[in-house]
Amino acid sequence: MEQRRSELRCELCGRVVPALTEHHLTPREQGGALLDKARLCPACHRQIHALYTNRDLVQLGLTSVAALRADPAISAYVRYIRKQPPGALPALRKSARVRRR
Repeated sequence: MEQRRSELRCELCGRVVPALTEHHLTPREQGGALLDKARLCPACHRQIHALYTNRDLVQLGLTSVAALRADPAISAYVRYIRKQPPGALPALRKSARVRRR
């Protein structure tokens, strides 16, 4: 008989993964230390921070999972990552705005 282990599901891409990370929806440096967090797979979490600085996340209003899903760059990534195996950590390319920080 197969044992069922608890499901760890990414709130952004919906994949069942071996581990999750906590993403502060409002970055700590922007006053979000005690505010809501999202449980994301490492691939989604890394991609968010590769695309946007913490300041950008607040200024663009990307402070909820729904807002992140609605963002064109992140939604394109989510469509891609959903097709990858659960433990996949694809190579990242930081956006120009993140490289400049």
